[in-house]
Amino acid sequence: VHLQTGQCGNQIGAAFWQTISGEHGLDSNGVYAGTSELQLERMNVYFNEASGNKFVPRAVLVDLEPGTMD
Repeated sequence: VHLQTGQCGNQIGAAFWQTISGEHGLDSNGVYAGTSELQLERMNVYFNEASGNKFVPRAVLVDLEPGTMD
């Protein structure tokens, strides 16, 4: 589980998830759109597979201001 805390942690976390999603061939909705079977390997390290073949980050986001997590 990935833990993101505070404004800085959530901003760095957002960049991290964008990079990891791209490496695994996920689009912005968490749906696999890649072209290589290699991208699907070890997907469960960072993502859980939800209904509709959608991958959801395994993360906890914490902040006192809701604007940073939008």
